[in-house]
Amino acid sequence: MIQSIPLKKLAASPRNVRKSSDVLADLQLRADIAARGLLQNLVVRKGKRGKFEVEAGGRRLAALQALAEEGTLPDTHEVTCLVIEGEESEVREASLAENFQRLAMNPADEAQAFAAIVEAGATTEDVARRFGLTVRFVEGRLRLASLAPCVFEALAEGTITLDMAKAYGAISDVERQAHVYAELQEAWYQITPDTIRRMVLDATVRGSDPRAVLVGRDAYLAAGGRIERELFDDDASESWIDVALLEDLAHKAMAEAAEKVALENGIAWVRSTLGTYVSHDLVEGLSRLPCEPAPMTEQEAQELGELEADYDRVAAVLEDEDSDEDEVAKAEQELVVIDRAMRALNDRPPVLADELKSKAGAFLVLSRNGEPTLVPQYYTETEVIADEGVVEAIEASGAAKPKGNSLSQRLLDELAMQRRDILAIHLANDPALALDFMVFTLADADAHDWRAKKASTLVGSIASGPVAGFEAKDAPASAALAEFAGSLDESWRSGESDVERFARFRVLSDEARSAWLGHVVSRTLIASLACEGERSVPLHEALGSLLEIETAHWWRPTAANYFDRVAKARTLEALDAAGGPELVSRYAASKKAELASAAERIFSGSFIGEPEVKERAQAWVPPIMCFAGSEEGELSDHEEDEAVNAEVTDEIAEQAA
Repeated sequence: MIQSIPLKKLAASPRNVRKSSDVLADLQLRADIAARGLLQNLVVRKGKRGKFEVEAGGRRLAALQALAEEGTLPDTHEVTCLVIEGEESEVREASLAENFQRLAMNPADEAQAFAAIVEAGATTEDVARRFGLTVRFVEGRLRLASLAPCVFEALAEGTITLDMAKAYGAISDVERQAHVYAELQEAWYQITPDTIRRMVLDATVRGSDPRAVLVGRDAYLAAGGRIERELFDDDASESWIDVALLEDLAHKAMAEAAEKVALENGIAWVRSTLGTYVSHDLVEGLSRLPCEPAPMTEQEAQELGELEADYDRVAAVLEDEDSDEDEVAKAEQELVVIDRAMRALNDRPPVLADELKSKAGAFLVLSRNGEPTLVPQYYTETEVIADEGVVEAIEASGAAKPKGNSLSQRLLDELAMQRRDILAIHLANDPALALDFMVFTLADADAHDWRAKKASTLVGSIASGPVAGFEAKDAPASAALAEFAGSLDESWRSGESDVERFARFRVLSDEARSAWLGHVVSRTLIASLACEGERSVPLHEALGSLLEIETAHWWRPTAANYFDRVAKARTLEALDAAGGPELVSRYAASKKAELASAAERIFSGSFIGEPEVKERAQAWVPPIMCFAGSEEGELSDHEEDEAVNAEVTDEIAEQAA
């Protein structure tokens, strides 16, 4: 029964199925009701004390109540309602049906409706205010109404999307819109809004356009393409008129190139795009595959070593306060050249493992010079690998960050591998933590398994380091790892089959199997440093904190593994951390080689000096080698002040005695 009920007697029903809403949509509804009144009645049910509960139309009720609160409507305003009766379940179904059985308007219908209102004399501002919309939204719908008839009909029928219609509307020339629409009807390739926008805006294409360079003038003319050339035009500035034909030829050329590249690289697929980069929509639903940089040849490694030596030599000129301006300027230019050459050697293209190629794919883009270019990144449909960044040091406990990028890449890689061994020997000797780490790794890898099913998804192979063939000489952690591996009980390996070997392994003692657990888990650790970016592994910091690792007990800086490889200023900073300005002044005038040798003796403790200085020197390691929670590394200003105060107190006490 339809009945007019005063607004003050209406209340929201707890049975209304709509529990969430949209603030902007609610404001639009309030503006619409204020302009035209309530166009659709509410569905209500009699409640207690003369009240009526709104079962369907809760948003309209809220809008009416808001208008009453602001004084636009009186609380006695009569509201048209449909009064229903029935069981609670029936009422709830009515609420669901009223909300569920709705169909959003087609953008074309909205455009026509707005256009009719404007033609009747209303302004875009009037329409926006009455419907609670933005002026920009209304103007956008009005532009749709002015599309070429063929384009507008396609939008109304759902043949093209709203984004495609907007792309056609990028130009007001309806003839151009219709021309492009007709040309694209026979297109065999996927039509995107970007393609449409490019075609409607580009009535012609220059001969220097990447698409034109790719297709070639002869092929374009042979396919029936037309070219306009003014008096002073050349091949680069002439105008190619048939853009759709050119796009078609370019797509075909890129597709052929993609097939050829896929065969050459032995991967499953290569998808092409006429863009200069791989856009987000192309990789949506895909995941990146792990890739290792191409291995460096012996010649390249030798060149890199020579460049690193040149870098240190030239950097010394900048560090020397006695260098004149001409020497400094020349050194700065040389460093730029050396750094560029080092980057060229270090930035090697990724190499995809052979076992991944059958499921791998890549993208072929069109470079700005018109050449199909394979993007050196591979994708699959499920595997997810995190992006890597640039090495930057972690800021620890408010202190200044160690600048990882001020060291050579080779040194960073070697330090990372040695630090990995330190963590590995500790994890190998803590089976309980190794077990926890392994279980977590297995659980966390559930979402990343995309390969064919095997007996187990656990991968425990030895992690390769970033430096091929590198071995840390005289490193306690590496020696301890080798000794640990040699002590393992390998009697189970005599089994001829995996079933027999497994059975023999199970009968080993708990201690023997625990040792194997620590070994197989510890050898999977990758090289890391306390740096942000490529070498950063936060989980390693957590493990190091749990194991309470003191790096200084397992690794000492020497001339070969550190001081000869860093700038002179960095070595002096280390001396300052150990012995203060007095120790720095003692060696500041030394040449770099002499300074490195002296620093090695000092930080190994093999020198004659104050006990406090020796203690600090033997505890010092570069911050990037420390693990979270350790107290080693450079001393803070506060710690230095405390040490000085303690020394002064001792001196006073001795004098008093």
